[in-house]
Amino acid sequence: SIGLGVALSNPGKKIHIFDGDGNILMNLGSLVTIGSLKPKNFIHIIFDNKAHESTGGQPTNSKIIELEKIAKVAKFKTYKISKKQQIKKIFSKIKEETGPICILVKIEKSNVRSIRVDITPPNIKTRFMKSLK
Repeated sequence: SIGLGVALSNPGKKIHIFDGDGNILMNLGSLVTIGSLKPKNFIHIIFDNKAHESTGGQPTNSKIIELEKIAKVAKFKTYKISKKQQIKKIFSKIKEETGPICILVKIEKSNVRSIRVDITPPNIKTRFMKSLK
């Protein structure tokens, strides 16, 4: 949702949103909203490790639900990366395309347990707002 707002308020810039499968599965409605508004500069990169690692590594349903197909139904142009060799080719291709674009990147689950963010929510907001200027 924040990424959509940034894209809509900066139509001359390509906006890259980085997300995980866990977050997308918990917020599927955002894909429909983005798809209906059709921001031409919106590139959504989803890292799919079949887990919601930032909250403890719980398994997600992305092993049986094909996220790129959900994005396609929501009117995204979709790409799936399952090998490192595909990254450069796909990113070169999307330079000339308009969005919304969804790139699903299949990755392995990390063996490292995620640590909690040590920045307070108000400081996160302040830092983010400064980065938009």
